[in-house]
This record gives sequence, C-alpha cells and structure tokens, in this order.
Amino acid sequence: MAEKMLKITLVKSPIGAVPKHRATVTAMGLTKMHKTVELPDNASTRGMIAQVGYMLKVEEA
Repeated sequence: MAEKMLKITLVKSPIGAVPKHRATVTAMGLTKMHKTVELPDNASTRGMIAQVGYMLKVEEA
C-alpha cells in the first residue's frame, strides 16, 4: 500500500515571518503563494507543519 500523503498549500506570505520559519517553508518546497505540494505523512513533515502551520492549509491527499 502506498504511503499516506498530505497536500500542503501556502496561504500566508512568509515575508514578515521569523527567518527560521521562512527557511522551513522553503525546505517544504513552497516557493510561492498558493503553491501546493504533496509530502509524505511522517513525523518530520508533521513537525514542520507544527512549526509553520499558521501559514499553511493542510489536507489529506
């Protein structure tokens, strides 16, 4: 069975955010507003979402 995936969309600009949060958003592959990426539902992805969740919209893919 395939690994569970999460659809993550950047809905708030990281311009005014803490530099560490900006780096996390970039590391997730989110380079522009309203861009959506699919990442595996694992502990490291969940940790990133916990850190910058206020900028993201997360759905199960």
